[in-house]
Amino acid sequence: MKAKAIIPTLKYKDAKKAIQWLCDVLGFAEHLIVPGEEDQIVHAQLKMGNGMIMLGSIGVENEYSQLIKMPAEIGGFQTQSPYIVLSDEDLLTVYQRVQKKEAKIAMPLRSEDHGGQFFACYDLEGHLWNFGSYDPLE
Repeated sequence: MKAKAIIPTLKYKDAKKAIQWLCDVLGFAEHLIVPGEEDQIVHAQLKMGNGMIMLGSIGVENEYSQLIKMPAEIGGFQTQSPYIVLSDEDLLTVYQRVQKKEAKIAMPLRSEDHGGQFFACYDLEGHLWNFGSYDPLE
C-alpha cells in the first residue's frame, strides 16, 4: 500500500482566528475555507509547500467532532502532533516569528544528535507543533 498523502486534521474553538495565526506565524496559506453559521468554519484546508492540514470549528457537530477533544479539555496534553520539515533557513524564520508573537515554546531551537535542527511550540489553542530540518524521508 502507498499513501498518496497524510493530512493532519485539527479542531479549534475559534477556527477563523486559528487560520489567521497559522498563516501569519507558522507560514501556512489558505487553500479552501468553507464558512458556516455564526462565524464558524465548517472545513478549511491550509497548505505549506507540498503539505496540508485540515481544520474546522469545534462547535460544528458531526460524527468526527464527537471523537475529538481539545488540549484544554485534557489538561493541555496531546495525543498527536504534526512534524513539519523545513530547510534550516525557513526553520529559523518560523522560530523567530513564533518568538515574536510570544507563542509558548515547548522545546527551544536546538541541534539534534541524529541531524538537523528542531523546535516545538504551541498554537493559540494549545495544539503542539514540531518543526525540524531533519527529513526522515531522505
